[in-house]
Amino acid sequence: MPLVRRRFTLTVILASFVFLGTLGVTTWPLVAAEELPKQLSDEAFWHLVTDFSEPGGFFRSDNFVSNEATFQWVIPDLKNNSRSGGVYLGVGPDQNFTYIVATQPKMAFIFDIRRQNMVQHLMYKALIELSADRAEFLSRLFSRKRPEGIGPDSSSEELFRAFDEIVPERELFYENLEAIKSQLGEHHGFKLTAEDQASMEYVFRAFYSGGPDLTYNGPGNGNNFGGRGRMPSYAELMTQNDGHDLNRSYVSTEENFRILQDLENKNLLIPLVGDFAGPKAIRAVAEYLREHDASVTAFYTSNVEQYLFQQNDDWNKFYTNVATLPVDSTGLFIRSVFNGMAVQYQGFGLRSASVLCSIPDLLKAFEAGQIRNGPAGYYDVIQMSIQTPK
Repeated sequence: MPLVRRRFTLTVILASFVFLGTLGVTTWPLVAAEELPKQLSDEAFWHLVTDFSEPGGFFRSDNFVSNEATFQWVIPDLKNNSRSGGVYLGVGPDQNFTYIVATQPKMAFIFDIRRQNMVQHLMYKALIELSADRAEFLSRLFSRKRPEGIGPDSSSEELFRAFDEIVPERELFYENLEAIKSQLGEHHGFKLTAEDQASMEYVFRAFYSGGPDLTYNGPGNGNNFGGRGRMPSYAELMTQNDGHDLNRSYVSTEENFRILQDLENKNLLIPLVGDFAGPKAIRAVAEYLREHDASVTAFYTSNVEQYLFQQNDDWNKFYTNVATLPVDSTGLFIRSVFNGMAVQYQGFGLRSASVLCSIPDLLKAFEAGQIRNGPAGYYDVIQMSIQTPK
C-alpha cells in the first residue's frame, strides 16, 4: 500500500494559508507542529465548530438514525488494517460512535451538509456527558424511566428489552430537554441560535415519540426488520453484531460507552456543518491536522459519494478536498453500498453493505485520472472496495 506524503512544501503551505484566509478560516503561523490536544477547552471546541463549518444545505431525510443494518461487519477488518490513535472523520448520526469506539482516535470530526446533524450531535454530547452509564443515557434519550434490574453487565439486548416495557413520559421529555440546553448553554457556554434550539427540540421529540423503535424514516414509520428494504430501528442497530457474533456498538458494554464518553467530556468529538464538495470544512480540518502533525486513519463516508457522482463534478471536488488531508498510510474509507451493489458484497436479502477502501490507493487512482465522471465513476470507486485491504 503506497505511503501518503504527510508533508507539503513551503509554497503549498503558504498557498493553503492564503486560500483558507479568504474563506474566513483562522489560520496558524508557520511554527513547529504541535501534537493534538489531549483536551479542548469549551472555547476552543466552539471555535472549531463555528469557524470550520459551512452554511447548511439540504438533504431529503432527517436521518435521525442509520439505515445501514450491517455497518458493524467491517469492524474486524477495520481494526486489523488501520492503526488507532489517529483522527477519525465521518458523516451522519450516531453510527459514527460505534466506529469511533472501534478505532479509538485521538480526535474525531463529523461532517454533514445538514445543520440539524450538527445540532443532533450536540444533543448526544450533552446526554452522554450527563449520564452515569448506558442505562441512564438511554433513559434520557427516550424520556423513559430507568428500568429495574439493569446493571453494568447487562447486554444491549437486555437493555432494550427492558426499555421496551417502559412508556415515555412527557414530563421527563421536558425535564431532559432543559437539562440538554443547560448543559450546552450554561455549563459549556455554547451559543446556540433560536433556530438551533428549535431544531434540537424537533430531533429530541423524534426520540421521545419513536423510542427504541425509531428508524431512518422517523417515528412510527418503521417496518419490522428482516426483509430487504426494511429499515432497522435504533434498538436493532444497537443489538446487531460484527458478523462474528460480537456486538461492538457503543452501548454494547459499559467499556465502549466510557470510551465515547471520555472523548465527549474532553471536547474531542467535533461536529461540523460541511459539504463534502464544499470549499471550507474539510480543508479547514486538513490545515488543523497538519499544524498538529496528525493524520486521518479512518473516514466514514456512508453512501454520500453516490450522490456526489450524480451532481456534476462534486465527486471531483470531494476527492480534491480529501487530497488536502494528511492521511496515514493505512488510512481507510468506510463506505456503504445499497440495493443491488449490496448483494455483490454481503449476499441477497440485505439492502446495504459496508466496505473498506484504502484512501491512499483511491487518491492515487484519482490523481492518475482513473475515475470516470458520472455514475460510472461511482462504480469505479466501489470496485476498489471489493477486496479488503491487507
